[in-house]
Amino acid sequence: MTRFLIEGRHPISGVIDPKGSKNAALPIIAATLLTDEAVTLTRLPDIADVRVMANLVQDLGSSVTSITDNRATFKAASIRHSAPDRALAQAIRASFLLAGPLLARTGSATLPRPGGDRIGRRPLDAHIVAFQEMGAEVEISPDSYRLTAPKGLKPADIFLLEMSVMATENVVMAAVLTPGTTHIHNAASEPHIQDLCRLLTAMGARIEGIGSNVLTITGVTSLHGATHEVGPDYLEVGSFIGLAAATGGDLVIRNCRPREHRMTAIAFGRLGIEWEVKGEDIHVPRHPRLQIQEDMHGALTKIDDGPWPAFPADLVSIALVVATQAAGTILIHEKMFESRLFWVDKLIAMGARIILCDPHRAVVVGQSHLFGQRLSSPDIRAGMGLVIAALCADGQSEIQNVEQIDRGYERLDERLRALGARIERVD
Repeated sequence: MTRFLIEGRHPISGVIDPKGSKNAALPIIAATLLTDEAVTLTRLPDIADVRVMANLVQDLGSSVTSITDNRATFKAASIRHSAPDRALAQAIRASFLLAGPLLARTGSATLPRPGGDRIGRRPLDAHIVAFQEMGAEVEISPDSYRLTAPKGLKPADIFLLEMSVMATENVVMAAVLTPGTTHIHNAASEPHIQDLCRLLTAMGARIEGIGSNVLTITGVTSLHGATHEVGPDYLEVGSFIGLAAATGGDLVIRNCRPREHRMTAIAFGRLGIEWEVKGEDIHVPRHPRLQIQEDMHGALTKIDDGPWPAFPADLVSIALVVATQAAGTILIHEKMFESRLFWVDKLIAMGARIILCDPHRAVVVGQSHLFGQRLSSPDIRAGMGLVIAALCADGQSEIQNVEQIDRGYERLDERLRALGARIERVD
């Protein structure tokens, strides 16, 4: 098992470039199955989940070059079968994103129940119901899903059961090769969905409403190859902003689309974090002391999450850790996943003053003096939160199970060392 050894109390400073978005790269790789021509992706994050997804499409028949300098080419000239490797598919939740492209390209898809972070119930109902509205027949067993469209998919006017990111992506990918016009209402609109739609448009798809909650897709007979740069990972950018502020560092994050961080600026502003936008860069200056900002009339401050453009659920863990280093009291309300806060006991063991009210709410009283501990990363974002906490703590911390962190952050230890952090990887 790989672990990080981290010595705290060393403020980070310098310049960092965010890698491509994991949450964009995974559906984009799935989308390369929609054409028999080559699709070249740049700024592709070289992380565990991306490598699994690349292996999945390769198993289906796509030729895939190795990821070199964050660049790879995918060419699905033919698809050998429509049942991805079970072990690979169970390793990541994003494997279910193969359903839409396989249905559109081959008329069938057989997929196991996907894996991924254990942060609460993450149903696939919105995917299944939408595919059924498009004419797919679905057989559900305890451990797998078989989807077929013997007469081909048909256009539909769909209202998603929930504003699901993956369901939106799946239906978009199925619809781009379905004759006629498909409308998706209650669609999710996160930056990674917009990125997927931009790639599909570059491949010849006809999509209207990108960035909104209503998408209109007019099916085409075929898509062609393209070259596409994956957008910056706004969750990684948010993590670095929190890291700099919590450790009292000074950091410039380059080429990071500041327009995607307006809600993050509001939420982090409640923790006393301020930053400057310089073109496409964000500069987080040194914060000598973070102070939680009271709401109007002295009401208790709250940070809560929701579908885009609300505060991202994946940054709740980061906000929670930063709150331990800010003077004052704040309520963290995780509305979307009922198990995402169950790792706060690790922060309490480090000296944080946190009351876990229920599965969705935690009250944080700061500023807490943290001490190094032996910890284990439960998932990607909580793992990054533990890294930030360890960098704020006195003494040395050991973080085990960093394979979870590697799923979402490329070469994190190397990049943080370049900023002055004392962090070592031990295998």
